[in-house]
Amino acid sequence: MKSRGLSARATVAGKLCLCKLENRTASYIMERMNTTLLKGLKMLELLARSEKSRSISELVREFELPKSNVHRTLSALVEAGFVQQDANGKYECTLKLFELGSLITSRIDVRSRAETAMESLAEKTREAVHLGVLEGTDVVYLHKIESSEPIRAYSRVGGRAPAYCVASGKALLAYQADDYLVRFPDELTSYTSTTLNARSDLAEQLTEVRRQRVAINGGEWREEVGGVGAIVFDHNDKPVAAVGVSGPLERIQTSLQVNREEVLAAAHDISQALGCRDYERTVAQWEGRK
Repeated sequence: MKSRGLSARATVAGKLCLCKLENRTASYIMERMNTTLLKGLKMLELLARSEKSRSISELVREFELPKSNVHRTLSALVEAGFVQQDANGKYECTLKLFELGSLITSRIDVRSRAETAMESLAEKTREAVHLGVLEGTDVVYLHKIESSEPIRAYSRVGGRAPAYCVASGKALLAYQADDYLVRFPDELTSYTSTTLNARSDLAEQLTEVRRQRVAINGGEWREEVGGVGAIVFDHNDKPVAAVGVSGPLERIQTSLQVNREEVLAAAHDISQALGCRDYERTVAQWEGRK
């Protein structure tokens, strides 16, 4: 009996030791990962700030790290597309950082330049006004002005919704490259009785959006919540955002014509503020596309 008791205690003690070892191992791995990530980011920043490409030897001296360590970090950055080698085998940043930075800058710029038009749109329609951008298959809300009405639709800045279900999302989808819709499955998820449930139906509706120049949400994301949205172009005539109004479906439909006109006018004004020279011409160029 005494032998079995000692054996049981030894087993428990062994399990506790193993558990502690696993925790220490996991902690060590996390620390190594964090250290590796920080080294990569610091190396990327140094290359970005450098006026010329840098050799491995220079980076070894700069970071006081083994050559093999620096080489592994650079290889990971090359594989991720952030760094490349020049003709002399030295390392330099690609334009990927510029591309990502431009995306962030353009979003901030759109929001600040849209403010005046959005405030005017909210005053004229008395509905909630949204500014959204496309992220994959979702629309993400960058800015919002609340409705002055006591009964209003709920949404928040930073929130997202399936792009095919809301007006601003459909306005954005209508002005993307021909192959953009392949990101969606053939059968779409239905959220209400009016949600489009097939990609082919969405494609047909987007053709109509381009013809009408505005998109309509007939309670397709949330029951009894409707909306109207229109596309916003930048100085390169590139679709960068959508502006729209949302509110109780009955109220949106009752004032549909006014909402359409005001939303389209706001999209025109924001596009103009972003440097779009001729909004009407830019929109018209998309109308005939199927």
